[in-house]
Amino acid sequence: MIEITPLRTVNAVVEVPGSKSLTQRALVAAALADGESRLVGPLASEDTRYTSQALRAMGIGVEDGGDAWLVRGRGGRIEAPVGVIYLGNNGTATRFLTSVAALGQGVFRITGDRRMEERPIAPLIEALRGWGVEVASLKGTGCPPLEIKAKGLAGGRTLLPEGKSSQYLSSLLLVAPYAREEARLEVAGEVLSKPYVAMTLAVMASFGIKAAANRECTSFTVPRGTYQAREYRIEGDASSASYFWAAAAVTGGRVTVANVPAPSLQGDAVFAQLLGDMGCGVESGMDGITIIGPGELHGIETDMGDCPDVVPTLAVVASRAQGRTVIRNIAHLRIKECDRLHVMASELAKLGVRTEEGPDYLAIEGAGRENPKLHGAEIETYNDHRIAMSFAVAGLSVPGVRIKGETCVAKSFPDFWDRFQKLTPGA
Repeated sequence: MIEITPLRTVNAVVEVPGSKSLTQRALVAAALADGESRLVGPLASEDTRYTSQALRAMGIGVEDGGDAWLVRGRGGRIEAPVGVIYLGNNGTATRFLTSVAALGQGVFRITGDRRMEERPIAPLIEALRGWGVEVASLKGTGCPPLEIKAKGLAGGRTLLPEGKSSQYLSSLLLVAPYAREEARLEVAGEVLSKPYVAMTLAVMASFGIKAAANRECTSFTVPRGTYQAREYRIEGDASSASYFWAAAAVTGGRVTVANVPAPSLQGDAVFAQLLGDMGCGVESGMDGITIIGPGELHGIETDMGDCPDVVPTLAVVASRAQGRTVIRNIAHLRIKECDRLHVMASELAKLGVRTEEGPDYLAIEGAGRENPKLHGAEIETYNDHRIAMSFAVAGLSVPGVRIKGETCVAKSFPDFWDRFQKLTPGA
């Protein structure tokens, strides 16, 4: 357990680790490319370690060189591993590598921890079957563990039955160039988290494959081809940056995250503008994004369907604002590492924050940064890195916030506590 030390204000320039989302997409594209790629500034974390280990088991060379990794792609050739591929609670890798496995020849088994066995993957299974893949949920739950009897992708048209998780769609897009026929992909219903789909398309284009998509991200055509090996530089993680920007907001301080540029490939970089809507000053450019906290924050109403990973951070900031904040279109938070919608409501309540949890929304009744009614408590993280890091922000302005299971941050930000504790009081 760790107790957060409150700070009256902060003034800092920080860097955050590389984007987890970009790292995992670049790893897959480089693994499928023809030749050796160099990934500069990748995230070294529990999740990316699982991804790298799985790719090695599939015959791909991945060499961790610290600030740069070398990935020796085999032009789309994938080997069946000797044993089971275990991915912990890495939802992105589980969904991406299910499709990568389909490119191989032979039997692949993919599993994870107990929570991963509760996280749905049935829509991806159905879409892969439309491309001729024999894939099954071994417990019949529509969740991992999975078995793929791989013989490559047929291609042609397939339907993804729903777009609630953009990871299903990104998984299919990443492998589509290797289908035997030109791949056409349709999505039924609304696609949530569209910026993550745009990120996937951008990574694919950087490695030499340009897919065509309609504006709604519900129809795609992906040409046959092979990714080209290259050097690829990875932005700092905007989701990780959100905790430091939020620190400035709740303390009335100033924080620059120097390695998240504007514009950014990451949808979560919009968090800075949301803080601007709450009253913060925002300065941005290619040398980073700075947040200047105001004298008083005010509540907002916003649709967060496209950037669910920063909802916990926004909810904590909202608890220190004046007035009501309503965060809508976030039902998909319930299928993350934990039910984040419910957990944020219950854990904020421990601090004395009034919340309202709906099927797809969260309302927070803020009472200002100096609210004396808020108090410390032990926060349960449910082994979810984003819960732990968002409540670190709460502890900057509420004395006595103690966070249990704090080591879960290793999933995306292994040295978070070291960096967070280096935030210095402002003048």
